[in-house]
Amino acid sequence: MPGLTVATATVPGTAADTATEGTQMSESVVDTVSHQTGETLLDVQDLKTYYEDGGLLGGDPVKAVDGVSFEISRGETFGLVGESGCGKTTLGRTLIQLETATSGTVSFDGTDITELSGGDLKEWRRNAQMVFQDPESSLNDRMTVGEIIREPLDVHEQGTARERREKVRTLLDQVGLMPEHYYRYPHQFSGGQRQRIGIARALALEPEFVVLDEPVSALDVSVQAQILNLLEELQEEFGLTYLFIAHDLSVVRHICDRVGVMYLGNLMEVGPTEQLFQRPENPYTRALLSAIPEPDPTVQVDRITLPGSPPSPRDPPEGCPFATRCPVRIRPEDIDASDAVWDRIREFRDVIRERSRAEQSIGERLKERLGFDTALADSEEIVDEEFSDVDLPRDVREHVEQAATYLSDGDPDAARAYLREVFGGQCDTETPQYYDVDDGRMSFCHRHAQEHVSPGDELRRRGYDTHDG
Repeated sequence: MPGLTVATATVPGTAADTATEGTQMSESVVDTVSHQTGETLLDVQDLKTYYEDGGLLGGDPVKAVDGVSFEISRGETFGLVGESGCGKTTLGRTLIQLETATSGTVSFDGTDITELSGGDLKEWRRNAQMVFQDPESSLNDRMTVGEIIREPLDVHEQGTARERREKVRTLLDQVGLMPEHYYRYPHQFSGGQRQRIGIARALALEPEFVVLDEPVSALDVSVQAQILNLLEELQEEFGLTYLFIAHDLSVVRHICDRVGVMYLGNLMEVGPTEQLFQRPENPYTRALLSAIPEPDPTVQVDRITLPGSPPSPRDPPEGCPFATRCPVRIRPEDIDASDAVWDRIREFRDVIRERSRAEQSIGERLKERLGFDTALADSEEIVDEEFSDVDLPRDVREHVEQAATYLSDGDPDAARAYLREVFGGQCDTETPQYYDVDDGRMSFCHRHAQEHVSPGDELRRRGYDTHDG
């Protein structure tokens, strides 16, 4: 992963997880066969895609993609997974210039496409296409199937009108549809057939690179298997390179050569598929894979349940993006408290963070400018709700009361900064490096440094079942 600051971590054999396989796909799904050539097709370096606030009073931008770096080899299927809102689709759209990058580079076969515009960008678009998630909304119901597939050929003026029609009929055959479907409309087809139409449209210009944005998520399992088989066959026939975006981890495991795990606009772990599924190293990857359903209802699975919800991409954490929910966050050494107390401190900080964000609403910003009181809640009530059933050490209680004073004075930002100063550790203040945790695998976590306990060992110390061995 060139361009990144990479450190090497020693990974003990007992610290790795064995991920539970989840619900199996139909046996008819083609096993993953790597078509990689080893040659880099796409090189992404420190890519950022921010959406500025267009409101009356402005505000912080939405950091949808926040400094992502990775490579995709020619002929490879690179999977991208993560929970909703983490930036997967925005990243895919930015890679093919459907969204404009804020900064960073996307080098496609040696050309930085973020610098292209006008005719040069239009010419390059032949090389990269996208299959969209929803096979219904992505097709124009007022156009026939032939017109939909032929449209890219018309835009780029490829061949004569007759040659374009013949090309469309050939594409229909290649994706498993009939030539007579040329004059039918999208509403006359099933979901799986509509997705085949979308695939045919994406292949019309014979691209090298295709972004597949959850191409089977809207389809039932039997149809998913057919579409996945089709994608594998087309990749082998045309030498395609895929970015495969998905929520279904079992699908990703079947079709992808390598996988990137995203959280809050960042890549948390990248590596070969089987290594990542069998021996996840990043705490977020471990939590994500522990959520894979177990098909046997008699088997008990202890999942790593993450507290709270992801922070707003307008206001991500200053250090590690996963710090606010991480079950193995590094704690400051000068605070001696039980795990239960630390859990309540985390919840209290979450409440203060939300109060701080609420101050950014238009109404509250107007009140602030006009000099009105903007205190949002009774601080004593919040403290009582969060800490009434735990025994707080004296120093912890003093810090909590000081933060509550800031809150009651109408300054949640000061309360938030104070809590970060006294209760924050390395994860709260420093952005991690990418650590080389295995051959060809990177993880974005402070705990891979030699001075810290590894994520797996710390999870076990805190009472989580990591399913090792």
